[in-house]
Amino acid sequence: MKVSRSGYYKWFKNKNVLNSYEINREYMFKLIQEYHQKHPSWGYRHINRQIRVDIGWYVSDNYVHKCCKFLNIKSVVRKYKYRKPGEESIKYPNLVKNNWKVSKPLELIVTDMTCIKYRKELYDIVLYMDAFNIEIIGYSYTNKHNSIAPYYDGLNQVLNKIKGISYSTTLHSDQGVVYSSMAFTNAHKDYNIIRSMSRAGTPTDNPKMESINGWIKDEIINDWNIDEYDSFDDFINAYIYYYNNERLAYSLNYKTPI
Repeated sequence: MKVSRSGYYKWFKNKNVLNSYEINREYMFKLIQEYHQKHPSWGYRHINRQIRVDIGWYVSDNYVHKCCKFLNIKSVVRKYKYRKPGEESIKYPNLVKNNWKVSKPLELIVTDMTCIKYRKELYDIVLYMDAFNIEIIGYSYTNKHNSIAPYYDGLNQVLNKIKGISYSTTLHSDQGVVYSSMAFTNAHKDYNIIRSMSRAGTPTDNPKMESINGWIKDEIINDWNIDEYDSFDDFINAYIYYYNNERLAYSLNYKTPI
């Protein structure tokens, strides 16, 4: 074999002993599996940032990606279909369009309603989000379908936050019945709010809000056991706190909104 006797015995002695690289790789495998088991919706970049925050171990995204491929780990997300854009609102045109650059808090607020299932019952939840740091600044819910109360409850939370700021706030929504109503307009008529609306049936005109709605549902389905909570109120309060204070966001360079 053209190997020295001492070299052979050295190899034989250490053949089942892991070197430092192999030890680190095995530890990384274990960490990735733990994070994926707890948060199946996370991709390799999100897992890597969370490892940096929790443990302080800095490795490249590419290294974590290779580890995920070796472990056959993939994020669990829903698939979306393309939809043709609709018509603009005559009452409130789309002022945002593709310009989502904001320089200060509460300059642009986006809102939408989504549905979440809890113990075989469907809840409508209305969210208001600050586009500056994607923080959820207002939310309300109901299990009475077609109720308009959550829209106004969430709006009142927003109005309390923008009270006293010296610049105008753009409020962007879809063309839903409540958002288009005179009653909703009158609810904020005394505030420096400029209205903007997506084109009809065009969720891509409100990508920040639609994206957050999608991620919330993915995380609730894959990462949270919602039925463990005693009430929907307990769950949604816990999730909103987690989202604003603990969840790392890619668009914020893996910082939390807060």
